[in-house]
Amino acid sequence: MPERARILQVGTLGDETDATLQAQYDVLRLWETPGGLDALAERTAGITAVVTSVRHGCRADLIARLPDLRAICSWGVGYETIDVAAAHARGIAVSNTPEVLDDCVADLAWALLLAAARRTSVADRYVKTGQWRSIGAFPLSTRVSGKRMGILGLGRIGEAIARRGSGFGMEIGYHNRRARAGVPYRYVESLVELARWSDFLVVACEGGPATRHLVSAEVLDALGPRGIVVNIARGSVIDEAAMVRALAEGRLGGAGLDVLEHEPAVPPELLGMDQVALTPHVGSATHETRREMAQLVLDNLASFLAGRGLLTLVAA
Repeated sequence: MPERARILQVGTLGDETDATLQAQYDVLRLWETPGGLDALAERTAGITAVVTSVRHGCRADLIARLPDLRAICSWGVGYETIDVAAAHARGIAVSNTPEVLDDCVADLAWALLLAAARRTSVADRYVKTGQWRSIGAFPLSTRVSGKRMGILGLGRIGEAIARRGSGFGMEIGYHNRRARAGVPYRYVESLVELARWSDFLVVACEGGPATRHLVSAEVLDALGPRGIVVNIARGSVIDEAAMVRALAEGRLGGAGLDVLEHEPAVPPELLGMDQVALTPHVGSATHETRREMAQLVLDNLASFLAGRGLLTLVAA
């Protein structure tokens, strides 16, 4: 029987995927090992692949201690917790799981947008707590159809959000580092100007240091007291303290947030705001999408170990 490939798994990917990896490979399960990599030092030789996720990451110090490492296979579309530069400096390829989660994340962005604008979670609570005693007593909300939607980050997820906006008869604008060829949407070079133009600003860009607090107090003030910000990207992209102040002072109309800057910690001020809709970082959290993401990790690993390279490479 041929020797099974040895891989290092940084953190769990769920019982089913963990079991599949264990059945097919010689897996060193780092998160279950007291003493961490120090306790596994005698077995790190021959590890050519690391399996991880955006939650667990793969730091430069870990990469440095694996002399035979050639690939990092990560679960999730984001990779800001992986030191991609350190990996590429040694010729180590990195993969993520793009595309398979685009539609689910875009769906949730729209769920949050509608919840914040039409106050659906507030209305649900209003009915379930017995407050509905007469028609017409519930406060008016904000129309969505026909409005202007700005998207920060017109990548695959941003485009999926935009397509849904077109179905609502919306004007769509976007801000990227540069304009994209072949898209039918308005490019706005300044994020402040995009916010000023928009009724809804949807954050769909990458996380990490380069985008930290890109949605600043100035951007939020430009969006204004009738504007709504939606974030399905990373909590760090919005200056959360500035957003809380703007909401509390009525300078920002509302927010739909799947991610927070210090999650799972939630600013207590948000908990009592009816103009805010919150979900617990569940953009890709459907049975169908999570199965596809896990399968893509397995497919990337199998392809690499078979000598065909990774299927979904993260660019240098």
